[in-house]
Amino acid sequence: MPDRGGRLDDVVLGYDDLDGYLGSRFYFGAIVGRYANRIAGGRFTLGGRTYPLARNNGENHLHGGLRGFDKVVWAARPLAGPGSAALELRYLSRDGEEGYPGNLEAVVTYRVTDDDALEIDYQASADQETICNLTHHGYFNLDGASDILDHQLTLHASRFTPVRAGFIPTGELRGVAGTPMDFRTATQIGARIDALDDQLALAGGYDHNWVLDREGEGMVLAATLLGPLSGRVLEVLTTEPGLQFFSGNFPDEPILGKGGKAYGFRSGLCLETQHFPDSPNHPAFPSTVLRPGERYRSSTTYRFSLAEP
Repeated sequence: MPDRGGRLDDVVLGYDDLDGYLGSRFYFGAIVGRYANRIAGGRFTLGGRTYPLARNNGENHLHGGLRGFDKVVWAARPLAGPGSAALELRYLSRDGEEGYPGNLEAVVTYRVTDDDALEIDYQASADQETICNLTHHGYFNLDGASDILDHQLTLHASRFTPVRAGFIPTGELRGVAGTPMDFRTATQIGARIDALDDQLALAGGYDHNWVLDREGEGMVLAATLLGPLSGRVLEVLTTEPGLQFFSGNFPDEPILGKGGKAYGFRSGLCLETQHFPDSPNHPAFPSTVLRPGERYRSSTTYRFSLAEP
C-alpha cells in the first residue's frame, strides 16, 4: 500500500514461503475455525450433550484446536467479477474433527476491490447441530516500524468482555469508560498499554474482545487504525457483534518474516471480527449455534486509504 509520498510497503506480517506458515504458531493471515478464540476447559454442552474438544492452550481450546482451519488444505478457485479479483476457498470439516459435532462445509471468499478493500465473506452449513465462529487472523503494521505502539486506534465499542486467568471471559459486559480499554476516540496504542490495570496485567497488553456498538444487523464500522508515520488508514467493517484487538504481545525472541525482516515484540496487531470468546458456555452471549438447514453468514471488510493531509 502507498504511503503519503507514494512509497509502497507491505502492511501485513507473514512469510515468504509455505514452510514459514506451516511451521508457525502465530496464525499469520489464517482463516481461524471451527471456533475462533477460546472455549473454556476445552468443552461445551449442546442439546444436552457435552462435547470435549482438543486442548491446545493450557486447559482451553483455542482457534479450532491442534489442527484447526489454519492447518488444513482448502479447495480454491478464482472468481471473475468487475472491479475486483476474488478467490473462493472451500473446506469440509468432518464430524468429530477436533471434537466438534457434525460435518460442516465452510466457504470463504476473499475479494480485493479496485477501491483498495479486502472483503471476506464466510458461509457454512452443517448436517448436525454444532457451533461455528470464523475469523481472519491478519497482523497489520501500517508504518513498517519496529512496533505498533504509535498507531492510533478507534474502536466503536462502549463495552468489552473482561477475562480471568487463561483469557476466559467472566461473562460480564463491562463499560470501557475511565479504563485503558476506552478507544472510542482515536488513541495511541502505547499510551496506556503499561497502565496498572488487572486486565492488561492478565493479557500482557491488549488481547480482549470488544462489544461493538450496533443497532440491528448489517455492516457497521468497527475500528479505524492510523499509521501516523505513513498516513495509511485501515477501516474495519463487519456484520459480527465483537472484535478482538490483539496488540501482538509476542514473541520472546524475534522471528524472521517477509524479506528476512525480524518481527519482534508487538511488531503487528490483529483486529479479529468475531462472536465472543467462550460463547457456547455463556448463554447470555450472542449464540454461535448452527443447526441443520441454517446458513452461517458473516462478512468483514478491511478498507485501506490515506489520511487527509
